Amino acid sequence: MNQRLRPLTDWLLLAGFCGFLFFFGLAYFGLLGADEPRYAQVAREMFVRHDWITPTLGGKSWLEKPALYYWQTMMAYRIFGVSDWAARLPAAVDATLMVVAVYLFLWRFRPGFQLDGALMTASAAGVIGFARAASTDMPLAAMFTLGLLAWFAWYESGSNRYLALFNIFLGLATLAKGPVALFLAAVIIVVFVAAKGDYRLVGRTLWIPGILLFCAVTLPWYVAVQMRNPEFFRVFILEHNLARFGTDLYHHKEPFWYYLPVALLGLIPWTMFVVATLTETIRAWWTERRELFQSEDALNAFLVIWLIVPVVFFSISASKLPGYIIPSLPAGTLLLAEYVRRHVRDDEPLPTLVIVLHSVAAALPVVPAMMLQYIVLQHRLPWNKATVISCGFAVILAMGIAITLRGQLGLRVLRFVTLVPVVLALAAVLRLGAPALDATLSARPLAAEISRMETRPVPLAVLRVTRETEYGLQFYRDQNIDRYELGGVPSGEHLLVAPAGLRGDIEKRALGRRVSYLGTFAPQGLDYYWVGSN
Repeated sequence: MNQRLRPLTDWLLLAGFCGFLFFFGLAYFGLLGADEPRYAQVAREMFVRHDWITPTLGGKSWLEKPALYYWQTMMAYRIFGVSDWAARLPAAVDATLMVVAVYLFLWRFRPGFQLDGALMTASAAGVIGFARAASTDMPLAAMFTLGLLAWFAWYESGSNRYLALFNIFLGLATLAKGPVALFLAAVIIVVFVAAKGDYRLVGRTLWIPGILLFCAVTLPWYVAVQMRNPEFFRVFILEHNLARFGTDLYHHKEPFWYYLPVALLGLIPWTMFVVATLTETIRAWWTERRELFQSEDALNAFLVIWLIVPVVFFSISASKLPGYIIPSLPAGTLLLAEYVRRHVRDDEPLPTLVIVLHSVAAALPVVPAMMLQYIVLQHRLPWNKATVISCGFAVILAMGIAITLRGQLGLRVLRFVTLVPVVLALAAVLRLGAPALDATLSARPLAAEISRMETRPVPLAVLRVTRETEYGLQFYRDQNIDRYELGGVPSGEHLLVAPAGLRGDIEKRALGRRVSYLGTFAPQGLDYYWVGSN
């Protein structure tokens, strides 16, 4: 290809894939879980109050997370209006910035397979999932990735402009989710320095102008929020960082090995090649450590450390959630890009076992993607004609991938032949599974049904519903939600949402007030009632 046209083609491909993988269909289903609607509502309240310092939920200070995601969402609300897809937009933008950074880093320091690395990063399942979620995980992962890439760029080039960028992006990562970003970056760099045996790098990294840049990015908000909310240090640092790590205070306990399958699933469809790359690199590091750090392969050692440290660190934590290790995934895909570059350069054949396992791992997600509506509604994968068709389709895809990789081009077409099932799987989720996800897991259709039924706005209360439903209704109704079981029974007339079959309990709690059944939202097994005034 003409070398003048290649960069343009690369950018068009990146724009197309990032546009589809991260942005397309953000509104196809409503906000899911408890975190998405809660974060979206916190940003809305800050936006309405024009307050860039104190996050609030229901008018009360909500100091669990720093402000970067809220700031980004406030800007999205300002431009596009308040909506669920606008709340998801910052994560999609941040994921795109991360992919572009991977491309530019490889283009500058490991040219030849920069497009491979960028597309592999964009198409990892964990990256796609969190790039389409209204949460703080992708802002952290993106800024953390940009920061570590900038540090290694400084390590190789010696240019302090990269060290300045490292401190700026590390500061933004600290604004995304707190001091955990600073701690993880420090551990990764120290382990790398210790393995290399050149401890002077630590002192050179602590560059005074860079530290001042980090402080200039992070301290203004941290100081301002502490001055305005004296409880911030206790709530954010002691409870939501130290206590969350050391205890099961928030009931997210999982086994020690939890993040091993999470990381493997997050790297799909590249899991098998990443495992092969990781094994090869660790073996080379173990047998030829000095040579490894004196060559361009030092990047591989850095990426291995980057990949492993967050997994090990959060495995020790008493509280575990899948999003915690998203910052480690780009290290896996970058490691794979280096593997491809090295094997293509040396013209090494691919192991047959790796090809077969990769083909299966890449094609298999098409099955649950095509069957998602059945899985969501029936909580299992049924054995029917649709299942047979989707399994047959996945088998054909796997065979096609394996045959292509065994061909003459081999690794040179790995990225595109693997992207085919990724695109098909996401398209199936959006086209076939989105309606079921919206109906069963989001409060959006329930809120819309209640709004169509009511003649005028009235307070809304809930009884024995999940946090997901409560926070979802709070965002989509844009009103505070009272909980009956916590004594939050409005004195005036109001609407009440509760699981089906609780009318007797509701009438007891209403203390003689008139209770009228209004309807049922069958997909989620919820009834809604009108409750009269005292």
